[in-house]
Amino acid sequence: MNQPLAYIHPEAKIADNVTIEPFAYISKDVEIGEGSWIGPNAVISDGARIGKNCKIYPGAQISSIPQDLKFLGEQTTTEIGDNTTIREFVTISKGTHDKMKTVVGSNCLVMAYAHIAHDCIIGNNVIIVNSVQVAGHVEIGDYAIIGGASAVHQFVKIGAHVMISGGSLVRKDVPPFVKAAREPLSYAGINTIGLRRRGFSNERIGEIQEVYRQLYLSGLNNSLAMAKIEKELPPSKEKDDIIQFIHRSERGIMKGYGND
Repeated sequence: MNQPLAYIHPEAKIADNVTIEPFAYISKDVEIGEGSWIGPNAVISDGARIGKNCKIYPGAQISSIPQDLKFLGEQTTTEIGDNTTIREFVTISKGTHDKMKTVVGSNCLVMAYAHIAHDCIIGNNVIIVNSVQVAGHVEIGDYAIIGGASAVHQFVKIGAHVMISGGSLVRKDVPPFVKAAREPLSYAGINTIGLRRRGFSNERIGEIQEVYRQLYLSGLNNSLAMAKIEKELPPSKEKDDIIQFIHRSERGIMKGYGND
């Protein structure tokens, strides 16, 4: 494509119906899907794989060199799913030798001035609010919402359908379906409103609540609570998702409110 005043490397793979505004920069090893829009002064660097119908707003930098001293120039990527919006001055770093890619899923909204570091894996329908800073190797599940000006520690895992309060410091893993708030970040109940909006029945929400009652409100330590949950609570997909998340947690999960 030959857009006035934009730089587009002749070997970049640009699909049909892509709009690239003046002063945008598109590097050589870039792929952009049909119907996407690249705003003025956006920088799309080597390794970017941008899906269909995405919007990349002015000043955003996609697939920039990782801010990681261990990065040695390996050929890695940044993958952006379909229908995702990246607002002004967002920075997303490409992967390193760890995962070889950084991923932002489909139907996501990443608001202005957010940063997503190398080797992060972010699911679908995620909202990352203004000025959120996500360190390297973080995993964020589908439909999670990270409140504005929050900071997420490297290697943290955030489960699906989580709502994290604005201004939070996320140092521990946050299991799925919950709200997280306060300092230090703590369990603040089930994300009931979000779950209802996504079609969860009252029965399913009640089952999730019972799991977290045992985990956070029973007075049991995590090991005893997990044993009770696995043995005594009825089977469900959501129960399995919570158990699997906690078992694979390496940093440990956040505490219940008021716990030491």
